[in-house]
Amino acid sequence: MHTANNTAVELRGIHKAFGGISALGGASFSARSGEVHALMGENGAGKSTLMKVLAGAYVRDAGQVLLEGREVNIEQPADALRLGVSVIYQEFALAPHLSVAENICIDDLGRSRGWVRQAALRDKARAVLAELGFGEIDVAQPVGSLSVAHQQAVEIAKALSRNASVLVFDEPTAVLTAHESEQLFRILEELRRKGVCIVYVSHRMDEIFRICDRATVLKDGRTVGTVALSEIDERGLVRMMVGRELSDLFPPRQATLGEVRLEVEGLCAGPLVREVGFTVRAGEVLGFGGLVGSGRTETMRALFGADQASAGSIRLNGQALRNRSPREAIANGIGLVPEDRKQQGVLLEMSVRVNAALRPGSPYIGRGGWIDGKRERAGVEALRQQLRLKTGSIEQAVGDLSGGNQQKVALMKWVDAGCRVLILDEPTRGVDVGARIEIYRVINELAEAGVAILLVSSEMTELIGLCDRVLVMRDGAIAGELSGAAIDEHAMICLAMGVEQHA
Repeated sequence: MHTANNTAVELRGIHKAFGGISALGGASFSARSGEVHALMGENGAGKSTLMKVLAGAYVRDAGQVLLEGREVNIEQPADALRLGVSVIYQEFALAPHLSVAENICIDDLGRSRGWVRQAALRDKARAVLAELGFGEIDVAQPVGSLSVAHQQAVEIAKALSRNASVLVFDEPTAVLTAHESEQLFRILEELRRKGVCIVYVSHRMDEIFRICDRATVLKDGRTVGTVALSEIDERGLVRMMVGRELSDLFPPRQATLGEVRLEVEGLCAGPLVREVGFTVRAGEVLGFGGLVGSGRTETMRALFGADQASAGSIRLNGQALRNRSPREAIANGIGLVPEDRKQQGVLLEMSVRVNAALRPGSPYIGRGGWIDGKRERAGVEALRQQLRLKTGSIEQAVGDLSGGNQQKVALMKWVDAGCRVLILDEPTRGVDVGARIEIYRVINELAEAGVAILLVSSEMTELIGLCDRVLVMRDGAIAGELSGAAIDEHAMICLAMGVEQHA
């Protein structure tokens, strides 16, 4: 077993540019064997680029990579794997139609010369999974049939079967439930105990402070510094990342609450929307809290016409309406920024300009149904500046932007759409602190303009910092309402879990 002070991986003065634009300007990073080391920074700070240099996905322009104190040359992924470096991305690199055993031992398949000893593969896979505490996984079944958490366990097992000494996790809990995240943390503790060096890339402060030993912060492609997490708090880390205090995260809102804008009664849709009723006023931010699977997203989809409601009534400004499709909802003045931005919120291969203008009733369509290109460019450029979108041009493909900037593009089309109600489903998921502040500012501006905001969020600090009231859902129904100073984590957790509160 390695000692805790043994440096497992070190990157010195790494430079990397794309098309003349610098992504890394001399970044450095060092992590020890037997530690979980957080790599932090705003989206676009260079975290992913630095880890892709380590993984051999990108070739560095300058700088050194050292493993166990020895300089190595990593120019392709095969070099990194051979040297014991594995990266587990959010999008798993698994072959869904192959068995669990074949995925874990995929390198052995390449050496088999056409003859695969399935029994030996399965024995090896079972041993690695049992070591991780996932002995219940059937190694003969196709990996595509597994839960997300079990697929992640297979990814980790595959890395360990290659004798990885450095494991990089990129936002590993983004696709996991709370229970599945606990399983992952248990695995990380076990790997740390065995001396594996774990690099943990995440925006989630609670996770960082819970499981990591140290943190290195990047900003604008350079290293700000490395700190022991026992010697700093969230406020200090935020200051390192964005140069702002944590108290500045939620800008004050000057909205005056107006008349009731939306009134929902007895809404039912499928098993996860049961007799949901609420009101929201003009200029109000109404939060929806609850555990994953509590029915928050399903309620918003039913309101927006994406799912059909089986019962209930919706009144907008006192007028009854029925949204049988998203097109009808939009025509009625209701907008939605969906939970899954990559699948539903933006067209990744299209430009910022196209995405920002892509909605029914676009203001840039002139006589005869033709797009007024000049007006469109001027309008989208104004939106780009308003949302402080980090892009060289509105013609840049959205897929080339950081996650935080992609989310701003998903929001863009609604900012000047004249919405009377705007639904935001997990608007800052996977978004760094700096981009969050910008998104919160836009939410406040919309509320101040009289838009009623429905905000679904799994982050309690977000609900506390942004909302006038919070409705907590459980099992498809509203479990309770909190407002003002009563909106706190303890009360929300009790309502979400059905636990009686005690003073």
